Amino acid sequence: MDQLLTTFDFATMLEPGTLASPNANSAGPIMTKTLPTLQFSYPLPFGAILQETGVQFAIFSKHATAMRVLLYKRPSDREPYRLIEFNPDTDRWGDIWSVFVPELEAGTLYHFQCDGPFEPDQGHRFDPHARLIDPYAKALAGRFLPSDDGIVRPPKCVVVDEHFDWQGDRHLRRPLAESVIYEMHVRGFTQSPTSDSDAAGTYRGVIDKIPYLKSLGVTAVELMPVHEFPTEDVDGRKRERSNYWGYDPIAFFAPHRGYMQGAQPGDQVRQFKEMVRELHAAGIEVILDVVFNHTAEGNHVGPVFGFKGLENSVYYMLNNDGSYKNYSGCGNTVNSNHPIVREMIFHCLRHWVYNYHIDGFRFDLASILSRNRYGELVPNPPLVEYIAEDPMLADTKIIAEAWDAAGAYQVGSFATQRWAEWNGAYRDNVRRYWRGDLGMTGPMATRLSGSSDLYQPSGRKPYHSINFITSHDGYTLNDLVSYERKHNLANGEENRDGDNNNYSANYGVEGPTRRQPIVDLRKRQAKNMLSSLLLSQGVPMIVAGDEILRTQRGNNNAYCQDNSISWFDWNLVDKNADMLRFAQAIIALRLHQPTLRRTKFLTGTAERPDELPDVSWYGTDGHCVDWNHTFHSLACVFGTSWLKDPAARHVMIFMHAGGQPQQFTVPLAARKLSWRLTIDTAAKTPGDVYPDCHGPELDVTKPLVLPNHSLKCFVATT
Repeated sequence: MDQLLTTFDFATMLEPGTLASPNANSAGPIMTKTLPTLQFSYPLPFGAILQETGVQFAIFSKHATAMRVLLYKRPSDREPYRLIEFNPDTDRWGDIWSVFVPELEAGTLYHFQCDGPFEPDQGHRFDPHARLIDPYAKALAGRFLPSDDGIVRPPKCVVVDEHFDWQGDRHLRRPLAESVIYEMHVRGFTQSPTSDSDAAGTYRGVIDKIPYLKSLGVTAVELMPVHEFPTEDVDGRKRERSNYWGYDPIAFFAPHRGYMQGAQPGDQVRQFKEMVRELHAAGIEVILDVVFNHTAEGNHVGPVFGFKGLENSVYYMLNNDGSYKNYSGCGNTVNSNHPIVREMIFHCLRHWVYNYHIDGFRFDLASILSRNRYGELVPNPPLVEYIAEDPMLADTKIIAEAWDAAGAYQVGSFATQRWAEWNGAYRDNVRRYWRGDLGMTGPMATRLSGSSDLYQPSGRKPYHSINFITSHDGYTLNDLVSYERKHNLANGEENRDGDNNNYSANYGVEGPTRRQPIVDLRKRQAKNMLSSLLLSQGVPMIVAGDEILRTQRGNNNAYCQDNSISWFDWNLVDKNADMLRFAQAIIALRLHQPTLRRTKFLTGTAERPDELPDVSWYGTDGHCVDWNHTFHSLACVFGTSWLKDPAARHVMIFMHAGGQPQQFTVPLAARKLSWRLTIDTAAKTPGDVYPDCHGPELDVTKPLVLPNHSLKCFVATT
């Protein structure tokens, strides 16, 4: 007997459907014979499933009273050329509507459309005229078309052939502890004319720059949202503000069409896979920034072009009066712990892992995933646990932005040992330490050693802390040391947007300056922070362009700046070659030194009495540090105790965030060893970093003087 077998085994006896013109209510049968049962052993039971003889359409809606598929010939068509009515007696299985349409092929363009109650106070917003994006659409084509008749016409869904020659590619499975993550925007990375790419702003443009990524030494790229988002308003007009960042999803399963080369519907699928394949061939993993917390449909005044028109009360969190809960700050909140939505997100993650070989995910505003259907934060939320335990995701990196726009802040307490987190405390403490704020030596030491205060109590490890000083959201590294206040007027919101609390400094002049002492100090501070990031236990994340001092001209919320404010300026690769060389060298140091990549928290103990402890902290006098003192100086030694890797070497770091030079005494325990200078942020290139760790030898018997705002790092040779 035909039945809905399981999530991954969708069986349907293909009963006759009906065909009608766009203006007709019904028509005669389009098929007169029963077709064989379809067995799906495929990760996606819903959406448009391509078969040898046609396409199977399957979609969920509990309260719909009628369902239709609209077929189009071209992405620019305003009206369908064909309309397929689902027969509710033969094409509905519980709350799943399913119909097979023969002779359709890959590239077919379609929308769904359905009837149902329009009762907003009950959570229902069905619109029989709305053209709806398939929640499981694997690609979109075209754009929002003008809606002079009041009907929203979103991009068309595309039937996709998933076959692709991966040439033996598999997930790289690099341990998280050995990763260096590079956050980047696909379009912004090569869109500037300075990129000299024939495929600027596209997936293929990223391929062009793989040699640069390899030379930098990063092990993974974290791509800002690549699932589909609107690039124009829903009435087809150009947006007042560009949707550059892409945190406004409309189709979770589909790679963004705006990043492909050419305009062939569905070709973005192949081009995205080519990008992943080539990145993998270069040893670089791909992590996606995914936005499962809201959609572009907005609140009660927003348009209906997808989830709202299919089952609004299921896909969104609603109040008792049918209005939208807004924990995302974007008008609505995806009801992620409803079983139907949970299943969709689960399928989506598997889709990206199975069909695109994605290596990991960073979940935007992930605290929303911890809220139940009533918006309450709950322990062990089903979706969060589901993701952590799924066997198909076992090789992927799972990273949470452990807060949301409604005040939830779960850094250190988000979930289980499977989840890593963006460590917001790391960002704030390191910024404040190097700015010279009082009382920051203790917090700086805690962050440098892996944030055990946040992650050890729950049994997690140092690599669960994703350390970052800058991200897409906020200042670039250059601007962090060049501006004391945000400069967001270009966003058109009278400088009201963006965070006011940045822990930044300008060191005498707001913005660009030719005063050489200020220029030198800013570069030193940038090197201090980048060095701290790469020398810390945990996993470092660098924002694209920080290694060459890219600026956003003081804009700390460049979400709408699809222009030179946000784009990677490739001229800076040569202009700031010394900074690039510095970044390359300290990334290489990290990847070659197991001492900096521990998988267990430091204990302050040694395996043998004659060894240095795994970590020891010192004041400027070479004795144990006084954590209650307000000095701006700190020294530490990361020892090799408990490490079995023969490549491990002791690493000694001196940091001084004060405004005057500071003298240090080399700790007595370290004087028994020979040390070579590796990093000196106050020195001019090439003396600022020694890639082979063979800089000048340290005279351990003499005081070591650090200029104001500087860092020195030494590696033991014995």
